[in-house]
Amino acid sequence: MMNTTVSPPTEQQLEAARRVIGDHLVPTPTVTLSLRGRPVLTKMELFQPTGAFKIRGALAAIDAALQSDPTGAVIASSAGNHGLGIAHAAMLLGARATVVVPETASAAKVKKLRSYDIELIQHGNSYDDAQAFALALASERSIRFLSPFNDPDVVAGQSTVFEEMLYQAPELEHLVVSVGGGGLISGSLIAREAHARTDIQVTAVQPKNSSALYFALQGMTMAEITHLPTIADGLAGGGDDGAMTNAIVAHHQIPFVLVPEEEIRSAVRECVEQNGLVMEGSATASYAAITN
Repeated sequence: MMNTTVSPPTEQQLEAARRVIGDHLVPTPTVTLSLRGRPVLTKMELFQPTGAFKIRGALAAIDAALQSDPTGAVIASSAGNHGLGIAHAAMLLGARATVVVPETASAAKVKKLRSYDIELIQHGNSYDDAQAFALALASERSIRFLSPFNDPDVVAGQSTVFEEMLYQAPELEHLVVSVGGGGLISGSLIAREAHARTDIQVTAVQPKNSSALYFALQGMTMAEITHLPTIADGLAGGGDDGAMTNAIVAHHQIPFVLVPEEEIRSAVRECVEQNGLVMEGSATASYAAITN
């Protein structure tokens, strides 16, 4: 487990993230979907080149890494989406990337990763195993490790999701966020405060089978938290004792909803049936919380 003190992003890091993301990505739309007849504003990050929001944090972090080390070598651990973001961002920015994923990573995501010019390593049976291996390799090679959540540049990049929503849907009243290690929700909370929109309620959602951040905020260490398999594989495992994201979320005192597997599976089906959209469980966990 990482146990290094990391500070939240500075205003300079937030601005740098906006710049590099604006240079390389098109804003994704915020649209109204129907869930059991109920309108729900949805940020369509599935339209990103890698199919997920994590390309944002990857761009911001690799751009920052290149500023300090023009040779541009970075390493990351991932359950899949962060790795794809790192691979795509490295391609766009001309960096050299190594991505470590667990042996249990989604076969579809591993196949996509193999299509990029990166060093791909499969190691261990869990995200935690992959992270430990990546950290050791980063130390051995003296290169920057890019956490999917415990990195200020990554969180700065993720903050742009909520910033775009504020411009696209200023009427937003309640933001519901699927949470793994907490990068997206931390970025959202930082953006909410920066734009003086604390009137917007924020709720965190985690799969009941894998709720590391929730239990960390109850005072448990990562070693004490049990993880079970979940269809929301992008939210599985993860978490670091003393992570920056833990502190950010704790400071804002937001509520959590823990959703069981059957409700996440139902939400996946309902997104297809009611909106014609195929979304992974990591995204539809939020819908499960809303509809149930």
